Amino acid sequence: MQNGSIMRTTRLRGPDVWEFRWREAGADGKRKHRRMVIGSTAQFSDKSSALHEVVALRQKINLNHPHLSPQAVTVSELVNHYRQRELATDHSWKTHSTKVTYQGYLNKWILPRWNNYTLSAINAGEVELWLRSLPLARASCAKIRNLMSVVFNHAIRHQVYSRNPIRLVRQSAKRRKIPVVLSASEVQQLLGALALRERTLVLLDVGTGLRMSELFGLKWKDVDFDANEISVVRSIVMQVTGPCKTESSQKPIPLDPYLAEALRAWLEHVRYNKPEDWVFANPRMKGRQPYWGQEIMRRVIRPIVTQLGITKHIGWHTFRHTYSTLLRANRADIKVMQELLRHASSRVTMDTYTQAVTAQKRKAQSGVIRLLRVRAMVPPTGM
Repeated sequence: MQNGSIMRTTRLRGPDVWEFRWREAGADGKRKHRRMVIGSTAQFSDKSSALHEVVALRQKINLNHPHLSPQAVTVSELVNHYRQRELATDHSWKTHSTKVTYQGYLNKWILPRWNNYTLSAINAGEVELWLRSLPLARASCAKIRNLMSVVFNHAIRHQVYSRNPIRLVRQSAKRRKIPVVLSASEVQQLLGALALRERTLVLLDVGTGLRMSELFGLKWKDVDFDANEISVVRSIVMQVTGPCKTESSQKPIPLDPYLAEALRAWLEHVRYNKPEDWVFANPRMKGRQPYWGQEIMRRVIRPIVTQLGITKHIGWHTFRHTYSTLLRANRADIKVMQELLRHASSRVTMDTYTQAVTAQKRKAQSGVIRLLRVRAMVPPTGM
């Protein structure tokens, strides 16, 4: 059995890193020296905290030791192994927002419940009951279930464990609640009550359906006033810039002349108006970062919504849902809606974002009734 060792290594750029070093048999049967970066000294302040992160890795290295029988790996050890290989800051195959979301689900929900369970003690029925007991939306429970499945698949891929019990866990992602949307009159009320900054933000958001991360990730070079288009090429989450959510998200969107006029007014008002500047640059950060969207929503927009007597609890995504629903109310073609919202499929557009408004429901119902009334007026044959 080998324990390996933790070494602190200096880098030319950035903070020092902790490396885990061990030996294992190579293809020729000879023992080879191996090493892997565990994390930086900014992540792990001392050797003991870095050593804690390699427990599952050490377990895997010793699995094939001829004099040892495999010891039971816990969920905590497996999660640490997954974090090392998949969620490290220098790994680019997952976006920053995905890493933050996964870390949040692991820390807040999965580890507090399953931390000390061995992998063999996890069964689908118990996980299923636990998910049903959580005070979360079905979609959130489904994401937790999927993350647990991802972690077990990671164990299989790295030969830490041989099966995935989460595959048998049933968890619907169907919404229990209808997403909140604003009516056209409520949007007009809100726009009339907001100051220039918030009015520009809300108008642009409800008029394009941009996600919050895309809205605050805009730079002036992305706005083409000549072609009346906006290029969506990046997103920003917790002030970390990254790619858009999906490939479909990285498509240009039209800029209505009224929206263009509002953006021109904002451009003339702000200090940071160069092509590389953020459209909604934060002066307190000397333009190096955009504003924090959630702070503006919490401190400015929601209080004004309350003052207006609008009782709906809104967020930035409310404007995206509202945009979709108003498009549908204007009889926009579903394919056009999909393109405008930059969804990968039209099913997402219809099932998740669009709600039929009352006027549409009444008109559809009246159309059926008119047919029935006409048919009722025709006398039966032979009478």
